[in-house]
Amino acid sequence: MGNENWMNNPNLKHIDKKKLQALWTLTNQGAGKSQNDLLPFLMAAISQSKKDGLSFSSDEVDAIIEVMKIGKSPEEIQKIDHIRTMMNMMKTSH
Repeated sequence: MGNENWMNNPNLKHIDKKKLQALWTLTNQGAGKSQNDLLPFLMAAISQSKKDGLSFSSDEVDAIIEVMKIGKSPEEIQKIDHIRTMMNMMKTSH
């Protein structure tokens, strides 16, 4: 995601701009990571976000993920769905 256009998607208008900016920064930092490195990176980022007082509701996360899938290949969408599933499993195990 080299640009911020996705942040202006109407489906995300209900999400605080501060949250979207933090997510954009996170997206750029994680862009070059392999799939094996991505989950630990995301878990650390989630932990840091909580420390910073940022949390996303399930509805916000779902909306963001759907917007992030726009224009992606089926393989990229599958990867996004796989990571989302792994994150959900980790959330329910804590």
